[in-house]
Amino acid sequence: MKDYHYTGPVEHRFSPYAFNGGTVLAVAGEDFAIVGSDTRLSEGYSIHTRDSPKCYKLTDTTVIGCSGFHGDCLTLTKIIDARLKMYKHSNNKTMTSGAIAAMLSTILYGRRFFPYYVYNIIGGLDEEGKGAVYSFDPVGSYQRDTYKAGGSASAMLQPLLDNQIGFKNMEGVQHVPLTQEKAVQLVKDVFISAAERDVYTGDALRICVITKEGTKEETVSLRRD
Repeated sequence: MKDYHYTGPVEHRFSPYAFNGGTVLAVAGEDFAIVGSDTRLSEGYSIHTRDSPKCYKLTDTTVIGCSGFHGDCLTLTKIIDARLKMYKHSNNKTMTSGAIAAMLSTILYGRRFFPYYVYNIIGGLDEEGKGAVYSFDPVGSYQRDTYKAGGSASAMLQPLLDNQIGFKNMEGVQHVPLTQEKAVQLVKDVFISAAERDVYTGDALRICVITKEGTKEETVSLRRD
């Protein structure tokens, strides 16, 4: 009879999280805001789908970009959607972008011991009709920005935005206001650059342009390899 050697206890681990890649970005202008994301949903070296945008329209003047674990992205956006409907029925008005950002902060902080693995960026218009961008960490800390990138290619996008929009560490440069046309073109350029270097970013770019007239969407092809 064959002898079996006991090697000791074997530990089996289950992780409740996965990283599904993807990149989100938001830019605020004088009277507009832009939220953009790629559409690739992947895990490791596998692409699950090439058509999964990470921009979710919350109201006519607010869009959220979510990247990280796709399951948590879906759950979180459903919860936000339900809370927005409750607010609308209770107060007979739509929640503002700033109020949505504050609400999201409390939702995330309430789960701080088992956080949603999601990096959120909200783009929209504030009460005065000016562009506003709010960026979050997974446990609810947030701040208002003029521009912000998040997700797998954020380390590539953010320095480019610092240079082109923030004019960081540049001398003798005229700080011209950012027009909507230039902002849209800039978003396209930075995502094309990111798709060249980041394996988790690609396939297509979904751009949501938010103005007082509403939200317009545009899709631009990126490299698919």
